[in-house]
Amino acid sequence: MNTHTTSKTPVTLLGLGDMGTALGRAWLAAGHPLTVWNRTPKRAEPLVGAGARAAGTAAEAVAAATGPVILCLLDDASVGETLDGIDLRGKDIVNLTTNTPAEAQQRARWAEERGARFLDGGIMAVPPMIGRPEAGGYVFYSGDPALFERHREALAVPAGTTFVGEDPGHAALHDIALLSAMTGMFAGITHAFALIGPEKDLDRARFATLLAEWLGAMSRSALGIAAQLESGNYTEGVTSNLAMMTAANGTLLATARDQSVDPGLLTPYMELMRRRVAQGHGDEGLAGTVGLLGGE
Repeated sequence: MNTHTTSKTPVTLLGLGDMGTALGRAWLAAGHPLTVWNRTPKRAEPLVGAGARAAGTAAEAVAAATGPVILCLLDDASVGETLDGIDLRGKDIVNLTTNTPAEAQQRARWAEERGARFLDGGIMAVPPMIGRPEAGGYVFYSGDPALFERHREALAVPAGTTFVGEDPGHAALHDIALLSAMTGMFAGITHAFALIGPEKDLDRARFATLLAEWLGAMSRSALGIAAQLESGNYTEGVTSNLAMMTAANGTLLATARDQSVDPGLLTPYMELMRRRVAQGHGDEGLAGTVGLLGGE
């Protein structure tokens, strides 16, 4: 139901892919006047039917904006192309387009040179999670803190908000760091299912439950690694040290061989562990491997 009122902050939304459309529906449902634009005008029709106003051009949409101008486009190049030549003086630009930290920093300078205020955002959600607080989705924001505070209420409508600093690149950095960790987790899940693949009498659903519970418990190790990186003491609170884990890796590899599973998803990290042990740090936990990647 559209509870449209003029008391809510007007929102301008450029980009109506699946995520942009989900964002637009959430703002409309919360009563925010919404102006939308999309390169393919037909994509605006469902939101117009729900109460949004469609602008004929991106320039028209930005010119009429009195609240945040939200960008949810394909990539950073699309942002540049969409806003090229548009007068941005005095506008509040909130970029929710997926980008790299360096692109976000450069785009912030680009916007400021044109007289605009800038926030970058990294969406930690998929479209079905938008507008559903119980789903747990949220958005990282970084850049102008005053701008974030000015529009915090409107920005919190589609998903939770987490401000991560004045450096415009920090939202993207948090986004990519979490997605990178997720990718590593998916690699482990893929390897685990490959291991049990030949066993026809195993219940995959039951195994999946065990796997999800185990990964959830093990994910808490991130807290210990963070504490060790902060203190510089990589042996603090260690219960399974690198020497022990590196020795156990031989069993993991032997099992993969016996199950005819390619261990290629695991061996790069195992090699990092082996290198750290070879450097004389077998009594450490996993924190010491971070520096081998150049992260510390």
